[in-house]
Amino acid sequence: MGNLTQIIQEYKDDTQSVYNTWFVDNDQRLKAFRTIRRGVLQVINDIKNKTFPNDFKGSSLELVLNCIAEQKQIFVGVAHPFYWKPKLRIPDIYENQANKTAFGQFLENCINAKTGEQILKEIVRLDSQKIKGLGPAVASILYYLHPTLFPPFNTAILNGFNALFTDKKKLGSWSEYLKIREVLIEINSKHKSELSNDLGAIAGLCFEVGSQKMLIGSDEYLSEAERTKFEKGVEKRRKEIQDEKQEENLHAEMQYHLLKIGVSLGFDVTPASNDKSKAFNGNSFSFISIDRFPDLPTDKDTQNTIKLIDVLWFQKGTNNIIGAFEVEKSTSIYSGILRLSDLHFSIADGDEVFYIIIPDSREKDVVMQLSRPVIKNSKINIKYILFSELRNNCDAICKFGSDHLIMDKISKSV
Repeated sequence: MGNLTQIIQEYKDDTQSVYNTWFVDNDQRLKAFRTIRRGVLQVINDIKNKTFPNDFKGSSLELVLNCIAEQKQIFVGVAHPFYWKPKLRIPDIYENQANKTAFGQFLENCINAKTGEQILKEIVRLDSQKIKGLGPAVASILYYLHPTLFPPFNTAILNGFNALFTDKKKLGSWSEYLKIREVLIEINSKHKSELSNDLGAIAGLCFEVGSQKMLIGSDEYLSEAERTKFEKGVEKRRKEIQDEKQEENLHAEMQYHLLKIGVSLGFDVTPASNDKSKAFNGNSFSFISIDRFPDLPTDKDTQNTIKLIDVLWFQKGTNNIIGAFEVEKSTSIYSGILRLSDLHFSIADGDEVFYIIIPDSREKDVVMQLSRPVIKNSKINIKYILFSELRNNCDAICKFGSDHLIMDKISKSV
C-alpha cells in the first residue's frame, strides 16, 4: 500500500483530482444532497401509491440516478445497474410487486434511519429477499442519504480499494461491499484530519487509483500499454475539467445578467449562498448583492434549500421574494424545478415569477420536464428563458424595464 499519508497528500495536492474538482470545489455536489433526498421520497411515495412504473425510463428512480450521475467523474454509469433488462428480468423491482414493495420499504427505512446499525439491518433484510439484479449499486443512493455512514460504490472504487489495500474484493455482493465499508471507515477515522467525516473523500481516493488517474508508488515498472492508458486517462480528465470550467463561466455569466437586471429594476438581489464570492468579467456578485439573506417564514432546512437557488430578487428592504431563477447548464433541470417548488410551497403568495434559464440546445429538455404531470398538477408557474435571449436583451431590459413583468418579454411557457 505504501505510505497512505503520502498518497492522501498527493491526492489532495492534485488540482485535477476528484478531491478538488468534485468533493471540495463543487457547488452542485452540495445542492445534490437535498434534491436526491427529495427524489428518493418521491420513489417511496410512487411505490406506496402503486404509481411506480414497470420500467426504469420515466420513473422517479431515473430522476434520482440522473441527479447522482450529474456529479460526473466518480458517478459516471451509476444508473446502468438500474436499467430494466426485460430478457434477464433484472433488476427485478419493476414487474414484481413484492420486490418493488420491499425496495420501497428499504428506502423509507434507510432515509428515516438515525444510525449506521439501523441501515445495516435494512441491508441484511433486503439482501435476504434475493431480489435478482439488485445489489450494492444501491450504496450510491445511500451515500447521498447518509454521507458519513456509507461510501459510494462502483467498479473503479472497488479496483482502487483492492490496489490500495492489496485485497481481492469482488463486485456485486452486499457482503463484499460491507467489508469494504468497514475498512474505509476504519482507515478514514485514522486519517480524518487529512480527509473528512464525509466518506466521499476517501471513496474519491479509491476512484482515482482504480480508474488509473493516480499512480501509487513508483511508475517505472509500467508497461508501454499501461503507461499509454494512464496518460490517456490524465488527458481525458484534463479535458473534462476544462469543459467544466467553461460551463462554470457560462453559469456565472447568466447569474450576473440576472443580478444586474434585478438591481436595475430596484430589487434587492442575491446569488446562491455558495456563489457570493463569484464574479463575472471582474464584476463581483457580493458587491451588488444584499449583505444578509432575509429570514423567511419557513423551517431552517427549507430556507437553506431556498438559499441555494441561483438568483433571487426581493422587494426592497423586505423578505418578500419577487423573482427566483435557476440556471441549468448540463445539470438536471428537474433538480432546479424541485428547488423552485420548495420555494413555491413554502412561502409563495402568488406574486412571484419562477424561471429556469437554459442553453438554447436544451429547450426540448425543459419543455419535457415542465410538461410532467407532477409539475402541471402542482399549479406552480415556471417559465423558461434561453441563454441567448438573456444575454442579448440584458442591457435593453436594464434600460427600459420598470418591473419584473419585463422578463415575460423574453420568457416562454409550456
